Amino acid sequence: MSFFRYLDTPYPAGQTLWQAVKNRSAIVRPMIRPAILAERQALEALQLRASMGNEGDREALQRHPDAIDLPVEQILAGGVFVLEQAGAVVGFSVIVSREDGDMELDALFVEPGIQRRGIGKRLVEHCAGVARSKGSTTLHVIGNRHAEQFYLACGFSIIGSFDTRFGPGVLMRLPL
Repeated sequence: MSFFRYLDTPYPAGQTLWQAVKNRSAIVRPMIRPAILAERQALEALQLRASMGNEGDREALQRHPDAIDLPVEQILAGGVFVLEQAGAVVGFSVIVSREDGDMELDALFVEPGIQRRGIGKRLVEHCAGVARSKGSTTLHVIGNRHAEQFYLACGFSIIGSFDTRFGPGVLMRLPL
């Protein structure tokens, strides 16, 4: 069963479903939903593709291949959300609780071929809504330097820096 709903014709004749999504010619309504455990490997593969698409991440991932991991506990806890478009998962995000009662955006990945089309922003907005509904007043993220402008455009502000095993990161927060 697909969690995807069509508004009109699914995609123009002569195009595959994926081509229609990539070319924005599919008239579709994307849907964000909780991930299911059976999607874990596919989501990790998406994480790898998205990460390798960032030149700054390639070398770090070659040194730390174990970074491509989506813990089962995060899926079972209901903190992993996928964005489905035209029946395909094209991005996902993860939020986790913090000790201070706020929530942290722990992961955000979008298929490389369709980045910069609002998918990441929609996932951030969804996570912010979920965090707010759970009583969080702030959504936190440790962002890579190459993602800093994206998070600023989503309304996050920089509150500091943080050294990760991949290099310098940016501590950011989004008031809810």
